[in-house]
Amino acid sequence: MTRNPTTFVLDTNVLLYDPEALAVFEEHDVVIPMTVLEEVDKFKRDMNETGRNAREASRVLDQLRQGGSLREGVSLPSGGRVRVAFHDDHEHEPISWGVDSNDNRILQLTRSLHRELDGRVVLVTRDTNMRLKCDALGVRAEDYEHSRLRVDAQYSGMSERTVAPDVVAALYAEGMVLTDEAADLYPHEFVVLRAEDDEHRTAMGRVLPDRAGVRLVGRHKEGAWGVFARNKEQLFALELLLDPEVTLVTLNGVAGTGKTLLAIACGLKQTADMDLYRRVLVSRPIFPLGRDIGFLPGDVGEKLNPWMQPIFDNLDYLLSSRPERRRGEPEYQYLLDNKIVEVEALTYIRGRSIPNQFLIVDEAQNLTPHEVKTVLTRAGDGTKVVLTGDPFQIDNPYVDEVSNGLTYAVERFKECAVAGHVTLRKGERSPLAELAARLL
Repeated sequence: MTRNPTTFVLDTNVLLYDPEALAVFEEHDVVIPMTVLEEVDKFKRDMNETGRNAREASRVLDQLRQGGSLREGVSLPSGGRVRVAFHDDHEHEPISWGVDSNDNRILQLTRSLHRELDGRVVLVTRDTNMRLKCDALGVRAEDYEHSRLRVDAQYSGMSERTVAPDVVAALYAEGMVLTDEAADLYPHEFVVLRAEDDEHRTAMGRVLPDRAGVRLVGRHKEGAWGVFARNKEQLFALELLLDPEVTLVTLNGVAGTGKTLLAIACGLKQTADMDLYRRVLVSRPIFPLGRDIGFLPGDVGEKLNPWMQPIFDNLDYLLSSRPERRRGEPEYQYLLDNKIVEVEALTYIRGRSIPNQFLIVDEAQNLTPHEVKTVLTRAGDGTKVVLTGDPFQIDNPYVDEVSNGLTYAVERFKECAVAGHVTLRKGERSPLAELAARLL
């Protein structure tokens, strides 16, 4: 059978986002413009996620080079071929729409290949303006969709089912019921069971790890360090956070839904009161809106203080009613002094091993999938990891609401028996905060 593949031209931002992108185009051909290699090379010295991806992309291409000439084309394990194309080979296609820039050189090469291959060419780029230019030039362009999810298809951690009345009764009577309904759900997914004969007769359950049945959700009347569930989603979050068998918990939701406060409160309860963990380690990525951390005066602790202030605010709230106070010190200071709680920037987590700790990563929506992998692989024996964030409130320019590390972790772990997820929907900070989250 004659091979008639589509040729995909990769923009620089694709390799900087996913250095393994060459592996996802199956039997089709991939072209990397020389201009892209030049741009990737400029990022290789950066000591961040983009620099790491640039170095990894170069290593992948160097390994492929062992199998042949990149100019002529090298076979990919998926069945396609990859080659590097030169701008000089397509000078007969003039740049008549703008200056001789790197972007326009990539577009020039793509347009030339489009004509040579009878339109079987697609430019893959995460740059919206590049896709607009392609459309104006009559060339196909697509976003890089690998590892992305449709926003309306994201797993929420909750569902509803209509069941026979005796199932609801048995769940309340025995605390657990075996039912075929659980086989279609995910481990630790929360489900509201409604009786067939009366939709107002309901029971809230959590799917067993083996998906053989459903366990009744506890009421958790005692709360955690003075924090009590104000809605069913917060109750579900408490259920997961207080279960040591669930070693990865992901919580997402808009501002004011209580994600971070619930996580810290449950961490303190299980560390300071129950002695299940050695300490609560709270970390968050640093993404400044103005000057970065290097411009702030003082030592590392003083530099980090403005970025970690939301964590301290939550600690202060939890301890606001504590009778023992130290004059002139924040109420949470004794937790820090006694190493019950540690707060640090996520920058310093690479290379560490973190055993027997309650690790909270706040603002996890600002992480890339690789950074989330780095965090989770730091977890040692006995450690519980909690990722919190709002996928619609992202400061990292290299990810969006469907390609960020938090969303990625939710999707990848939803079938695992050690992980659970809850999407918190109702704001409880204040009526004004909830209105602002919905309307602005």
